[in-house]
Amino acid sequence: MSDSDLCYLGAAEALRRFKARRLSPVELVDALAARIERVGPKVNAFTYVYAERARAAARRAEARYAKTDGRLRPLEGLPVVIKDDTAIAGDRTTYGSLLYKDNIDETTAPSADRILKAGALLLGRSTTPEFAAAGICWSRRWGVTATPWNLKYSAGGSSGGAGAALAAGLTTLANGTDIGGSVRIPASACGVYGFKPPYGRNPEAPAFNLDWYNHAGPMARSVADCALLQNVMSGPDPRDIAAIRPKLRIPNALDRNLKGWRIAYSPALDIFEVDREVAARTEAAVDAFRSMGAIVEEVELGWPPSIAKAAADHLGAIFGAWIAETFAPKERRHMTSYVRAFAASPTPKLIELLASMETEGRMFEKLGALFRRYRLLLCPTTALPSMPATFDPSKDPARINGKPVDSFFGVYMTWPFNMMSRCPVMSVPSGFAKSGVPTGLQIVGRPFDDVSVFRAAAAFETLHPLYDKPIRRPKL
Repeated sequence: MSDSDLCYLGAAEALRRFKARRLSPVELVDALAARIERVGPKVNAFTYVYAERARAAARRAEARYAKTDGRLRPLEGLPVVIKDDTAIAGDRTTYGSLLYKDNIDETTAPSADRILKAGALLLGRSTTPEFAAAGICWSRRWGVTATPWNLKYSAGGSSGGAGAALAAGLTTLANGTDIGGSVRIPASACGVYGFKPPYGRNPEAPAFNLDWYNHAGPMARSVADCALLQNVMSGPDPRDIAAIRPKLRIPNALDRNLKGWRIAYSPALDIFEVDREVAARTEAAVDAFRSMGAIVEEVELGWPPSIAKAAADHLGAIFGAWIAETFAPKERRHMTSYVRAFAASPTPKLIELLASMETEGRMFEKLGALFRRYRLLLCPTTALPSMPATFDPSKDPARINGKPVDSFFGVYMTWPFNMMSRCPVMSVPSGFAKSGVPTGLQIVGRPFDDVSVFRAAAAFETLHPLYDKPIRRPKL
């Protein structure tokens, strides 16, 4: 196996080879570290790289595999990158911000804690826009992160470094966080898999654990690897009152038979202008589901355009208020332009937050009625394949099919499902635009029906494999 093939080796397959002693965790770390040094600067997916730390941990993992007592952890010896907004005690988390450039964490976030205690090796920290506050991925602190498929375009945000590192073959697994699409947007732009679990499935740290828009989720190059990481991240936690009991495990062997499944399809969620190439790739994906025996029907959701204001009011009342109240005006000169714009926006009143919650209730009345007839809903992940790598959402105009759209609420088709927070959603690669940038398909499940989403994603993956051959990888 070449070093390039080793860097694209799946997590589940790597575990099998570790256990059979046909591969050492040290060999895998060495290959990834060499590739990071060689091509990493092109995509700029890392804030910090911990190659020597990972090698030392890999040697300890190698020793565990050499024993025969069977005491191996679920991610034993697998390299992982942790997002630069996820705290790790004693480590440096900057949140993509100059204001936190010297920050050292005192505690570890539940998601990172579980990943590391499961035996994963911390290979580095992945980039994010400042405070994870945008659908693109650049900051004054760390510069621009591009999708490996075309360096002129953004890796997406806010888990852009995670998506880029996976697609470029710089890590085996990655975590993400998602408050408006931050796992699924980069999954789409980078051509990987990203799962937004139902609210409460994966524990979070206070106080944002109580924001039902907020989710921690896995990212990977395959559905099986996504399931592997999700099974580690999920389950009740004494630090998070919102965490759901009992723990749900995604089966290792997913049934890919979708024959007879009734699936709804919304090409634009009633309110989006969708790029023609994205629409074409989505239609082709829908046809693929039909070819597997599923009954896929186009539907209208009955959601009005005003839902965008409801989502903006929620985000502004909680996340926007945190930014505005935490940082003094004199500190804001160190912020990126898009965060300064967020901080300067009027904070919605509590009555507007209440109105947003009422809107969410009306939205689910429509979606819940739909789910009485259909098991899943399909729609694009983003209305454009990706934004330019240096796109500034605070000032640059966004257009789709020649029409002006809001640079967040008009481009990313993810945020409605943060409003529908109990619905599991996975973004899967659906094809490529002429630019070479991937497109994504969202598979939306009924509340808490994670397994159906994973089954559908696994079935679709069999028809659209990626990364298994060099021809199906970015040309870096």
